[in-house]
Parts: sequence; structure tokens; C-alpha cells
Amino acid sequence: MNTHFPSVLLILALGVALAPDALAAPAVPASRQQAGRAERDIAAFVQDEMRERRIPGLQIAVIRHGKVVLKRNFGLASLQYQVPVTDASLFSINSATKAFTGVAVMQLVQEGKIDLAAPIGQYLTGLPSAWQAVTVTQLLNHTSGLPDVLDQRSGKLVGPQPDDADAAWQAVQAMSVEAAPGERYRYNQTNYVLLAQLIERQSGQPFTSFIRHRQFDVAGMRHSGFGDAKDVVVGKASSYVLDRGGNGYRNVIEDFPVFMRAGAGINSNAGELANWLIALQSGRLLAPATVARLWQPTSLNDGKPAPWALGWPTIGRDGHRAVAGIGGGRSAFYVYPDDGLAVIILSNLAGGQPEQLIDTVAGFYVPGLRQQRGGAYAAHLLRNKAASTGFEGLEQKLAVIRRQHGLPEPAEDDLNAWGYRLLGRQQPKQAVAVFQLGVQLYPQGANGHDSLAEAYEADGATALAVTHYRRSLELNPGNTHAVARLRVLAPD
Repeated sequence: MNTHFPSVLLILALGVALAPDALAAPAVPASRQQAGRAERDIAAFVQDEMRERRIPGLQIAVIRHGKVVLKRNFGLASLQYQVPVTDASLFSINSATKAFTGVAVMQLVQEGKIDLAAPIGQYLTGLPSAWQAVTVTQLLNHTSGLPDVLDQRSGKLVGPQPDDADAAWQAVQAMSVEAAPGERYRYNQTNYVLLAQLIERQSGQPFTSFIRHRQFDVAGMRHSGFGDAKDVVVGKASSYVLDRGGNGYRNVIEDFPVFMRAGAGINSNAGELANWLIALQSGRLLAPATVARLWQPTSLNDGKPAPWALGWPTIGRDGHRAVAGIGGGRSAFYVYPDDGLAVIILSNLAGGQPEQLIDTVAGFYVPGLRQQRGGAYAAHLLRNKAASTGFEGLEQKLAVIRRQHGLPEPAEDDLNAWGYRLLGRQQPKQAVAVFQLGVQLYPQGANGHDSLAEAYEADGATALAVTHYRRSLELNPGNTHAVARLRVLAPD
């Protein structure tokens, strides 16, 4: 089943072959020569992923121990007018805006104007009684249990008039809560509407003004600001999404209502975001202890970890922890606090998912991270190998790559996404080979068997398709896609 095919996303929230010597695993860039080698290898990896994902334009920046050590632009900011991406190009960061909101709340916490453990009803009046006990932390980490002012299925505001902010706010307050505060995680735009109101009340100024004065101005972000498709934003890269067939682009009309801009709406570039991250980690926005609290993992009522810290998703794993800003499947930044590293990747393709590239880029600077999270780089090298030598024997080719470069296996999702891109290019036999590799590496993955069945079906191998749809259904009896295809392919 395709879980990565780009679609119209809720917006809140494209051949260079590698030279043989570019495939060697780089050491930590300690010298100018090594740094240049790493930059070339990163550029080759990024360009390859842009082609695979069909990302028109992209910016990348890497911060190492408080200094920008890499900043590059790739591709086109506008397909219509063939405008290249430059340092001045601005990209929507969508829901990564929430990281700025987290910093804003902590600035007011540091001043004694907000208590993270306090109920929101202590600060804001007129809220429904069921909302009042939700704490500031539970708003920041999406464990409030409140109903969502945005219908996630339609991407529209709730209520009878989908473009009426006042009506939507009234409508959501009349809805039932979904869970007790702190009981479970659910990503929710209502949380950040309330946080904007909190910041405005406790700071005495509009939310966007507070962000500009207390963060943009301090960090030297002269060109960054808030805006959507209704606003004139100088230097703004156009926003695109792939059509359902994956063969062309459509323009994305971004709509970030003003009352929801604590959750989305910032336009920036990699250089200015790098300035902001450096300012944050150098004590110019928050004291170091407050930054540590900002990024500290949070918990549910039962003690289980919540997926977010305070406005920042946490990337959980053993070692090389990271916190992130991720928005719209198109823009992302990761900070690795224990490794003195941060990586920013911004793009203009909703659904391009550049966050999936960040660990690989970081691995060029932190070898231990590459050994732990280098599966995407292994997939990249395998794609290049398959392009030059064919798709036969992918498992053996992967084994050689892993042994030569000390890399782990590609993730099931990396292989799944590659296979579906091949299907989208009408290359079913090659897709079968990739999905077969996925099933060999992850034999208990119901989604992998479903994907392989789909590729066999596209290649006309009905009997094999039926076999793998049935295996997928055995592993996941709730797989409705397999049920539907078996009704067509094997009705008896």
C-alpha cells in the first residue's frame, strides 16, 4: 500500500550520477579538503533525492558548533517563470512555525508571566468549562484532548462557513472534548490558537509582533515574516504539489488564517533560520537552562512519552537525540543538542518530505549517527547502483554497499517510497524488484506485501499479486485495500 504518494496536504502544518569516488563514506569534516568532500557528497545526495521526489527547489544549511558550515541552493523557486532558488528565496515553513511559538511561550515563562503547569483558564476567560483545566504544557505538546478547529479530512475550518474564522471558533467551542487532558496525543490546531491568545494577553502585543520583535529582530531575520497566498511576499518561492498521477505539478494555494498563525504561516530561508537556531542556542533568545526545558521530552498522564516537547517534535531513539520543526511535508529542521549540530532543509513541494533526508545529511558530520540512521543513504547508493547495473540481485548489491560503507539496512518506508516512484514512472518490473527486496528485509511487514502485490498486479502477474495480497491480509486483517483488490482479482 502506498503510504508516501504525495497528495494535497493540509498546508498548516527535480540527473547527476555520482562519480565512483563520491560513494566512499566520508570522515568527520575536520579539514578543508574533507569539508569540501562532504559538501560534494551531500550535494550529490540532495540532488538525487530531488530527482526522485520531484522537488523543484530546495535550500539546505548545516550548523556545526554554532557556525554555518554549509549553505546551498538547488533548483527552481518558480516553475512558471523559471526563477532559480537563491539565498534570498523565502519558503513556507508551515507547521514548523510552532517551534517559534514554543520559544515565545518560554520567553514569557522565563519572565515569570506564564507557568507551564497552570491551566489555560487561569489566563484566558470565556472558555468552555471543559477546556479550562488544560495546562499550557498540554497545549504545547498536543495532549489537550480538545476538538480541532480544523477538519483534518477536508483541510477546512469547522462550522457552517469554512472561511469564517469567528464562526469556526464559536463552532469548535461547542464541540465535545475528545479526551481528558494529558490522556493521549493528537495533533491539533486549536492548541496553538489558544497559545497565540495566551502570548498576546501576557505580552500585551499581537502574536506576530511579539515574534518579530523578540525573535526575528534579535536573530537578524530581516526578510522573514508571516503570510500566505493572499499576501504579497517579496522573494517567495511558489508552492507546488504533485498531481495524483505524479506526472505534473499543481499550484498550492496556501491559506493560513491570521488567528491560526501561531501554528503556521512563517516564510523564511535557510540562512535566516540558521541565524535563529544559532541565536537560540547561544543564549540570545532564551537562557541555556530554558532551552533545555524547551526541548525536554514530555509525558502523558500514565508516564508514557508524548511525541512532542514544547512546540517541537522529538525524534526518539537511543543516542543522537533530536528535536525538530516539521511543516507541510515540505520544510524541516533538526537540532541535535548533544552533537552540536543542526540541519535545515526547505523545499517548495508539499509532500516532498525533506525531513526524511536530514538524518542522512547529519550523518556526514556525526559518524555514529550514520551507522545508526544511515539507511536512507544506503537506499540512495543502491538506487545509483541499480541505475547503472540493473535491478537484478538488489539484495546482493545492497549487502556489498552496506559492507563497504558501514551502513544499516534501508527502512521499509524508504524502499516503499522508491518502489511507488517507479510505479508512477510506469516501471512495474523495477518496482517489483524493489518491493521484493522490502519483503525480503521485512517479511512481517503487511504494507510491504501489499505494495509488492500492487506492483505484480501492474505488471500483469495476477497470481503473484493474489498471493501477496493474501499474505498482507494475514499479517494485517484490517487491510481494506487488500480486501478490495482480492474481490476483483480472486472473487471466488
